[in-house]
Amino acid sequence: MKILITGDFVISKSYSTDNLSPEIISLFQNSDYNIVNLEAPVTSKGSKIIKTGPHLKANKESTQEILKALKVNLVTLANNHVLDYDQQGVLDTLSFYKENNIQTVGAGKNIEEAKKVFYIDSPEGKIGIINIAENEWSSATDTSAGANGMDLIDDVKQIQEAKKKSDFVFVIVHGGHEYYNLPSPRMQKQYRFYIDNGADIVVGHHTHCISGMETYKGKQIYYSLGNFLFTKTSIYDDWYKGIVLKIEVSKNKGIKVIPVFVEQSKSDFNLSLLTGKEKEELAHRFTNYNELIQTESALYSAWQKFINQREKTYSNYWSPLAFVGNKYLKALIAKTGVLKPQSKASSLYLNLLRCEAHRDVSQSILTKQIVK
Repeated sequence: MKILITGDFVISKSYSTDNLSPEIISLFQNSDYNIVNLEAPVTSKGSKIIKTGPHLKANKESTQEILKALKVNLVTLANNHVLDYDQQGVLDTLSFYKENNIQTVGAGKNIEEAKKVFYIDSPEGKIGIINIAENEWSSATDTSAGANGMDLIDDVKQIQEAKKKSDFVFVIVHGGHEYYNLPSPRMQKQYRFYIDNGADIVVGHHTHCISGMETYKGKQIYYSLGNFLFTKTSIYDDWYKGIVLKIEVSKNKGIKVIPVFVEQSKSDFNLSLLTGKEKEELAHRFTNYNELIQTESALYSAWQKFINQREKTYSNYWSPLAFVGNKYLKALIAKTGVLKPQSKASSLYLNLLRCEAHRDVSQSILTKQIVK
């Protein structure tokens, strides 16, 4: 059985099949089963939730046209944007796919539905699909719609359940660090743990850039596929390149994976297979990432460099200056240095984050205050 899995897919404007190269259409038409990460709700009714970052919304007609042209069978919905237009947006999205005979996984009207494993029955065996998202704005609860939020205990239970009921288990995770081409040490440890508990392959996306892969205990982990088709502009070149995984599932031979490199044009988001020198360069980068991921010291060193790059930005997030709206006043206060993060304050923030008991209380209180 031939299966394709892509990274992030958002069509937020008018877009037609003319923007798809014949090679892209052929790739998907000749596949038995196609899975795409749909990272924007399809709705006209929902109201924006309170959050940081952009609110995404799909263009209904164009999304419908492209998904049909690409013969998409299943969309993964566990991501940080599915709840951008509140619960109504999630429900409208689920209805849209049901009306178009496209299956969904990773989101639901409550956490019980969002956590459901999706099963594909094929001549080569039964495949369980688990879709998980880091808990950034979109997670469902016992009483509200949203995504299947990451919870290591629940994740493992899902994997173990799927392993008992199927021949192969695919875990698709939406998470990672935007514009960083490698996993954090925590991610590597966690994704490997998914393999330890029965996953046959782990596939990641969310970072808007490709990452590398590794083979762990004979099973493959792809840390980020990057964008597949995302009709918004970016200053980052990596935004426009991605990986489509071409997976062959065989009852006798197991899983064979071939990464296929794709790109969008910056001017009109035309989608095509990467070729020539650009393909060679990206394949070379991909190989370098793979080698680095397999060396613990090198991965840790790269992570420390990334932390140093983001230190100022994240320190500002924790500063009271984040709540000063006037840019001139903010600049004036910043110049005085009076609100510069202090060691004692930083130690408090750290303890509220890392201590499970403090984090439980803090998260519940902050959630309650936002709802008010």
